[in-house]
Amino acid sequence: MERAPDIAALIAAERRESANVFEELAPAQWDAPSLCAGWRVREVVAHMSMGFRYPTARVLLELARSRGSLNRMTDRLAHRDAAAHQDRELAGFLRTHAHHPWKPPVGGLAAALGHDVVHGLDVTVALGLDRRVPEDRLRILLDAVDPRAFRFFGTDLTGIRLCADDLDWSFGTGAPLHGSAQDLLLVAYGRILPGGRLRGEEAHRFVTA
Repeated sequence: MERAPDIAALIAAERRESANVFEELAPAQWDAPSLCAGWRVREVVAHMSMGFRYPTARVLLELARSRGSLNRMTDRLAHRDAAAHQDRELAGFLRTHAHHPWKPPVGGLAAALGHDVVHGLDVTVALGLDRRVPEDRLRILLDAVDPRAFRFFGTDLTGIRLCADDLDWSFGTGAPLHGSAQDLLLVAYGRILPGGRLRGEEAHRFVTA
């Protein structure tokens, strides 16, 4: 009988490895755009540790200050925290809190892993860094791709079948869109990728012009 993956251990490894990458970034890279619209690399990294640094009561207070808008709250806090902390301090939060049990409101540990992996890719893909997410982590997230979350992420896969080139994985029906598994994971999370990373007649929908 195959043992279930220890997702908590995978989350801790992902956070430590991300911290290693971020600690090596040059100052100009911290100020470069990420795949998250309106956020530089530093806002993304600040956001990645928000759940560790803000207790529930503080989150609810900040949410009220943002008139109940989760997106407005996370944007405001990401910009504020990115300005308040030095680069290495932002990276260090991930290492210090590698085993923190934070989870998003829905989705459990798999969603927490997705939060870390996808935001890490928001940085590395935008910067052109060749960081490959280990297969065991990717498979958990690919198996958890859920159309019910597409509206939240702004994802439109109408008429598209995602086809991974490096793993035995596909999702959806329609015109095939080929790319690496981790790039297709970003597509499922509503990201627009740099040109040249996807192949297919509908690839123009998911890459920058």
